[in-house]
Parts: sequence; structure tokens; C-alpha cells
Amino acid sequence: MSVGVTGPRRTRPGDAPVSVGELRIVSEQIIDFHAHAFPDALAPRAMKTLLSEAPGIQAYSDGTIGALLTSMDAAGIETSVVCSIATKIDQFEPILGWCRQIRSDRLIPFPSVHPADPKMAEHIDRIAAEGFLGVKLHPFYQDFYAGQDAMLKYYEQVIRRDLLLVIHTGFDIAFPRQRRADPKTIRQVSERFPELRLVATHLGAWQQWDEVRRYLLGRPIHMEISLAMEDLGDAASREMLLSHPAEYLLFGTDSPWSDQATTLSRLKGLCLPQERLSRIVCRNAANLLGRPVKSN
Repeated sequence: MSVGVTGPRRTRPGDAPVSVGELRIVSEQIIDFHAHAFPDALAPRAMKTLLSEAPGIQAYSDGTIGALLTSMDAAGIETSVVCSIATKIDQFEPILGWCRQIRSDRLIPFPSVHPADPKMAEHIDRIAAEGFLGVKLHPFYQDFYAGQDAMLKYYEQVIRRDLLLVIHTGFDIAFPRQRRADPKTIRQVSERFPELRLVATHLGAWQQWDEVRRYLLGRPIHMEISLAMEDLGDAASREMLLSHPAEYLLFGTDSPWSDQATTLSRLKGLCLPQERLSRIVCRNAANLLGRPVKSN
């Protein structure tokens, strides 16, 4: 089988080498750490709005939970983390209620608290008290900068409640190219708050790859990989995935904005060492989520 990988096949210590063209089978059940969906009644309007804001972007499902589960089945994905974004303060309650409804063994919802919410601390407390494992932030849709002083109490409250924090990093195709969560800032936040269980999306910062290499690669910072391979290409993707500690990499797709099966196939086509691939698609996420690693 041709895998179309070029460039040197460097590995990090502890990686078991894999020969070019070898078909690797991941025995653990796969976890997508970054997916999206909407309530059925809201999905058509939400998808139409989001598509209109980002010309050229493609949707690979209709944005419903049913479509996400169908996509997961087609890709062989066992579990998805469903990330919500409260674009307004008053969206906390409806998002939390919907997260309660969809929570299952296969769907792990992360609610959202708007950074400007005057009840921010109380609402983060409620998320933790109800057994949710994390929250999602998006600096463009929620109009904040990751390094601003106003965010410090937010990070402290997330730490206090031992929640995971998934944050959009890098540019966003639907917005002007503002540096709201750039690699240097993400590193500064992680160093100031070493107990913060932060997950940077899009391999550290979408379309800020040189800065990812400079400030994030090799650091103890979790990064999920959605939409990175499509922009970087195979050779650069493989190089970056081999340059970061294996235990800090997570598989993610940003579904419905990419096809889960295609993203997983592309990752496997990079011919990463089996141990590293297993960590990316399952074991690291299972550890963060407190779930047992299940074998097929």
C-alpha cells in the first residue's frame, strides 16, 4: 500500500519504528477529542450561519448528534468529545441542559461558560458538580484574548474544579487574522498555570506553524491535531507529530468541518510509530478523560 510519505523517518526515543507502507491496525478504541454538534432544532440555522461566515469551508454532516454518530460509526471512532461554545452569556443554561441530554458512553460533552459571564465561577462550579469533565473556549466567538488579565480568574476556577480546558488556538477561517491565542501566549499561560489541564486545538495554533515550532513543540502542552494535516501537508505534519512528546498529542477532527474517516486515514498514512499512533488516537485521551483503554 502506498502511503505517500516523503522526508526523513525520524523518531523520538521510545518509539518503535514502523516500515514504510506497513498497514498499522490500532487495537484500542479511537477517541476524537474535538467534535461539534447542535440540537436538532437549531442545527439547520446554526450550520447555515457558520457556513455563510466562512466562505470556502465545507461541512461534512448536517451538524446533528445523529449525523455525528453516523460519522463515528463510519470512521470506527468509539467516542467523541462534543465541544460547545457559549457565544453569549445567556447561552450557558441551554447548552448545559443539552449537554445533559446527549451525555453517553460515546459522547462526552464539554459545556461552555462565556468569559464575560458575571456568574462565571458559579457556572464552572455547576459544570464540575454535574460530572462534566471540561469546558470549551473560543477567543474569536467569545471575544477575548487568552493572555489578558481578565482571563486569569477563569483559568484559576477551571484549575480549582479540576476541569479540562479545550481552547481554540491560532487563526480562525471565519475571522480577521487576530492573535487572540497564539503559540507564545499559550506557552505563557501554561507556564503561569502549570496545573491547568489545557488542550490547545489545531496542533497548537492553526496557520501559525513556525511559532508552534518555536514556542510549543517539545513542551508539556496537550495539543489535538484537527485541521492541521490538511494545511501542513503530510511531510510537515509527520515532522511536527514526531517533534512533540507522544503523551501530549490527541486525535481530533473538528467534525463537522472535516470528515472523521478521512482525517483518521490521513493520520494513519503518516506512518508514525505504532506506540505514538496508539497514544494519539486513544491512550492519551483516555487518560485525560479518566476512561479505561478498551481494546477492540
